[in-house]
Order: sequence, then C-alpha cells, then structure tokens
Amino acid sequence: MKKIAWQYLGRNSSSIAMAVLIGSLTLSVSYAHQQKTAVTRILFTPYTDNIEVIHRFFVHDAEHAATEVFGQQQTLMESAESRELFSNYVMNRFAIEATFANGEHQQLALQYMGEEIDGQFLWVYQEIQQITDISALTIVNMALRDVWPDQSNLVNIELENKILSLTFDGTREMLTISL
Repeated sequence: MKKIAWQYLGRNSSSIAMAVLIGSLTLSVSYAHQQKTAVTRILFTPYTDNIEVIHRFFVHDAEHAATEVFGQQQTLMESAESRELFSNYVMNRFAIEATFANGEHQQLALQYMGEEIDGQFLWVYQEIQQITDISALTIVNMALRDVWPDQSNLVNIELENKILSLTFDGTREMLTISL
C-alpha cells in the first residue's frame, strides 16, 4: 500500500503540491477573517500629564461585532456614523480606575477624541487631562469580549520608558496593575 501511495505521489506530486498550497491558502484566508485580538495602549505623556488611550481593532472584527451588537449591517470603512457608533460601544466597555499615592481611588472620565481607519485597523482615541501621582490602575476591558468569549484584549501601559502589559482573556474582566 505504501509503495502504491508513494508511486502516486511521485507521478502527481505537482498536483498534490498545488492542492496543499491551495488548501493552506484557504485556511490562511479563513483565519484572517476574525483575529479576535485587540490592543490598547495607555500612554502617560510627561510633558502634559495627560493620559492617552488608543484602542486598535481589526476592521473586519469590528464590523462583525458591530453588526451583531447593533442588529444591522455596519460598514465601518464607508460610514463615519458606523465608526462613531462602534467607538461608543468601545467606550462603554472600557474603564480605568486610578489609585493615587495617597490611597484615594477615582474612576477616570476619559474623553472621546475621535477615531480613524488606517489600512486594516480601526483606531479609537480617548484622553484624560492632567492626572498625576497614580500608583496603580484597575482596568476593565470588555470590548468584543461580550460578543466572542475567546476574544483576547492586550493592554500596554507605557510609563517612563517602561511598558507594562495586561491580557484580558478567558474570564478576566478586570485587572489591576501597580505602577
């Protein structure tokens, strides 16, 4: 049996190689549709004492999720209204509570700064002005996680030339990190 199979492979190796190539490309394309990962950067800007929050989503994932959440087809590439609707969804599922050096806690009132599409990504921008003396952050990041349980959201906190990371996956809805 092995000998027959190898003989068949020898005669038709180019056909089989083509089939394997097409199959692997098909798998790549199907996985490219939903990445189910998003990245958020929290930047402490020392020259202004502002905190900038930058969310990055794959447009395709965001469109699928927005269509499911809002019950009708959303076209984020073409519609500023759809992008703003999705941005509001993100802001309602993301929150930061700061713990200050004196022990006080305060939920940060992040302001919407806008959104944009750049290639395959949708960016949503938020900011809070002039916050200092933070010793810890408690973050909630449920964006897309209420749509797909296997969604993973990475949050990178950039402060004084260091990057601290939190991963929201599985049942992790709220995480705290000391600065």
